[in-house]
Amino acid sequence: MTFSRRIALMGACTLAAAGLLPAAAMAQPDAQWPAKPIKWVVPFPPGGAMDVIARTLGEKAGRTLGQPFVIENRPGAGGNIGADAVAKSPADGYTIMITSIGMATNKALYPRLSYDPVKDFAPISLLAIVPNVLVVNTAKTTDKSVADVIAHAKRDPGKLTYASAGNGTSIHLAGEVFASMAGLNLLHVPYKGSGPAVTDMLGGQVDLMFDSITSARPHIQAGKLRALGVTSAKRSATLPDVPTIAEAGVPGYEVSPWFAVFAPAGTPAAIVNKINAALIDAMKQPDTVAKFETIGAEPIGTTPQQLATHLDKEVARWGALIKERNIRMD
Repeated sequence: MTFSRRIALMGACTLAAAGLLPAAAMAQPDAQWPAKPIKWVVPFPPGGAMDVIARTLGEKAGRTLGQPFVIENRPGAGGNIGADAVAKSPADGYTIMITSIGMATNKALYPRLSYDPVKDFAPISLLAIVPNVLVVNTAKTTDKSVADVIAHAKRDPGKLTYASAGNGTSIHLAGEVFASMAGLNLLHVPYKGSGPAVTDMLGGQVDLMFDSITSARPHIQAGKLRALGVTSAKRSATLPDVPTIAEAGVPGYEVSPWFAVFAPAGTPAAIVNKINAALIDAMKQPDTVAKFETIGAEPIGTTPQQLATHLDKEVARWGALIKERNIRMD
């Protein structure tokens, strides 16, 4: 079973039962919680997909719980600054964190990581998956499909360049998995963020890029970039005419960046369940689904245990790939 199928099934089961969860969760101990606002740490700058998801869900969950979620952006070091702060916060339910696939990759990328992504956090829920899309510059190349790119790369090994938002990002890892599975020798060109990478893609300085759908879509619609394949196991509702990379030429390919929410380890289960129930209720609402679609995100919603299992599998998967590809941070 593919990652997306497994996650979709987990999310469907959880969301289907969500109508029963709030009452059950509220009946648990810690009945006085929350007695004050809840700090929701976003370990990346404002304005990105992670920030949008936290603000969208936080507003609704705050109304459900009777206390506001206060968003605190703490960017830096690939999310590690915010994660370290949350890991060291009191386990009282008043500090939580939204994070990304970096929760699974950073342990392998940063040998001296100051926290343990598995042991130092209490999983709450897997919120969404956000596929990336493989794009090329329409003015620079005649490649019109994933198969064309593979043939091109095999004709000129080591010469085809692909941009990323930086070493160790999901965009970079999507390219590494692609190169590994297709048997290609591609030249990685890391940038300090997606913006400069896209600028050089549009200028023809690099050949291809795995980018977020949100970032790439305006340029795809303008005809400046050509979308060849999405990285998820099924097509994206945001780009329904674009095939998956698996169906376009690399069977079994799947890289599904995700967002999840965690609390410090030791947070009482009753509080974790209350937060989980409030977030899942927020994700069921039609305007939430519509908002998620604007950023290319698919709402999921899982139990804490399902997220814990998912994280364990992701840590193992990405740790092995990072070691195999000898990926190092600058």
